[in-house]
Amino acid sequence: MTRVAVLFGGISAEREVSLISGKQVIVALRAAGYEVTPIEVDGDIARTIALLTPRPDAVFNALHGRFGEDGAIQGVLDWLNIPYTHSGVRASALAMDKSAAKAIFIAAGLPVAAGGVMDVANLIDADPRPLPYVIKPLNEGSSVGVEIMREGDNRRAAVASGWRFGSTAMVEEFIPGRELTVGVMDDRALAVTDIIATQRFYDYEAKYAEGGSRHVVPAQIHPEATARALEIALAAHRALGCSGASRADFRYDDTNGEPGRLVLLEVNTQPGLTPTSLLPEQAAYLGIDFPALCRWMVEHAKCRA
Repeated sequence: MTRVAVLFGGISAEREVSLISGKQVIVALRAAGYEVTPIEVDGDIARTIALLTPRPDAVFNALHGRFGEDGAIQGVLDWLNIPYTHSGVRASALAMDKSAAKAIFIAAGLPVAAGGVMDVANLIDADPRPLPYVIKPLNEGSSVGVEIMREGDNRRAAVASGWRFGSTAMVEEFIPGRELTVGVMDDRALAVTDIIATQRFYDYEAKYAEGGSRHVVPAQIHPEATARALEIALAAHRALGCSGASRADFRYDDTNGEPGRLVLLEVNTQPGLTPTSLLPEQAAYLGIDFPALCRWMVEHAKCRA
């Protein structure tokens, strides 16, 4: 494969992050020796399809969020019979739907937080479960829309009234402790990163703003917890049917000592590739520089048509 089209931008709430990821990928692929065609995606899918003519050898999918990592663009690329990076339609759709993914994780025997889907309107009158708890959109990434309701918090009704992510949400117990993440490259779990947010939690700003968080890789946690996190991340990748690279996010409750309780939050089938992103950082820790990581992704591009 020599000619690679990079899709970036998109129309989701994560467009700005995708623009950054895409620009980094373009530079890295050119450094790796590929002929690269940048395609900044907007709301006109016909335009995007037209820009994929003549057909490239592969598409590097650097889109994030809805329509980019939920199976939508993957279906278009399958239709066009163009190999693309990361997961296919089914795995992308399952991972992006927090309710569906959670059902898959439970069936695979993986540890998840207690809770489930509920109508947001029900939040207006009462807390749906004991405080503290977390409210999440069902189909967003990068912690977009995530709210943590704590003791003494009077924002519940305002959050419900201002909710803009559909009529339902995932409501789960809040897991105290640390935020951990594990990158996966096909059949290899890379490392465990301890994410230390400079704010109250690892939200959208903490993920992408300069100085929003500090990453410790490898995480300084009990060896049993490290081994278990690597095992769960790879099992989740396989349970969803992911391919290429993914990233599993965890909460690790070590408040009563180690080894603590690991809880799988979600799997990202389109891990961020920005200067503050976690997958490239883990790859670099293992001696895989960014151009080599992007090359690996292109070499593992597939068409599922």
